[in-house]
Amino acid sequence: MTQSIRHGGNLGEAARRYAISLDDWLDLSTGINPRGYPVPPVAPDAWRRLPEDDDGLADLAARYYGAPHALPVAGSQAAIRALPALLRRGTAAVAPLTYGEYAPAFVRAGHTIATLDITQHDLPDTFDHVIIGNPNNPTAERVARDTLLRWHEQLASRGGTLIVDEAFADTDPASSLASETARDGLVVLRSVGKFFGLAGIRAGFVLAAPSIIDALRDALGTWTVSGPARHAVAAAFADTAWQRDTRERLHRDGARLAASIAIYGFDVRATPLFAWTSTARAPELHHALALRGIWTRLFDVPGTTPSLRVGLPGAEGDWARLSLALREICA
Repeated sequence: MTQSIRHGGNLGEAARRYAISLDDWLDLSTGINPRGYPVPPVAPDAWRRLPEDDDGLADLAARYYGAPHALPVAGSQAAIRALPALLRRGTAAVAPLTYGEYAPAFVRAGHTIATLDITQHDLPDTFDHVIIGNPNNPTAERVARDTLLRWHEQLASRGGTLIVDEAFADTDPASSLASETARDGLVVLRSVGKFFGLAGIRAGFVLAAPSIIDALRDALGTWTVSGPARHAVAAAFADTAWQRDTRERLHRDGARLAASIAIYGFDVRATPLFAWTSTARAPELHHALALRGIWTRLFDVPGTTPSLRVGLPGAEGDWARLSLALREICA
């Protein structure tokens, strides 16, 4: 029996553990935009009709991401589960602290897992596949495009694959490898859950060469993204004014969040959607915040220093609540 993988957003567990009503929590345990895209009303027939894969959503996504090809999937999670079985079995390298679904998915497909050092210039010859978040979740670390493209060349030369998870890249589109995904052996995963705040619709995209997209489409089958979800994504991708304003706001809010934690002496790394700190005090801080009804994400992975990820508050009252809690705890 495999151990379940922990994720943020598990507010029911927090409510039971701390005996605090669900309505009384401030959930900062994910990196989801708390002021998500305001989806326009869904046409009634979207609930009755089967989704149509040729409705233009793939082309719209390709234009939004600047990619040659795109495949809509039921969240990037669906691709994470299916991709390893489509790749030649070998050694897959993953950072020690990153999104927790990758290593188990590759193990299930018969691959061997190795540790990725994201600071290295060249990859070991023993690596067949590399999986990296850019920016990484939760450490907020970034790898330069030139480095990633060099890694891809090294892997592709031996029939390997570079998988780049860009779930948090919408706030900095220039850093994306989407435009390079016509290359064999390069896969970019994108999500509408984080920047657009639409995690509940379970929609994402795979950007890759046609051979990978066709194989994934065959593996996942039809109707992977619902009609209402397709409606929401199409509207969000078309609303460039909302995207521009939201990027500006998230950059301000991300810096504000990082500063509000760093002021108490913590070493903070951040993206515009979350802040992360690695400290032996992380379990204590996580627990103290939870006692005040503020739910954060604790990482206590063997071989790494405990760390805490804090998502963005939404309303000013939520910012004030977090600020007061930190002041009380750290005093």
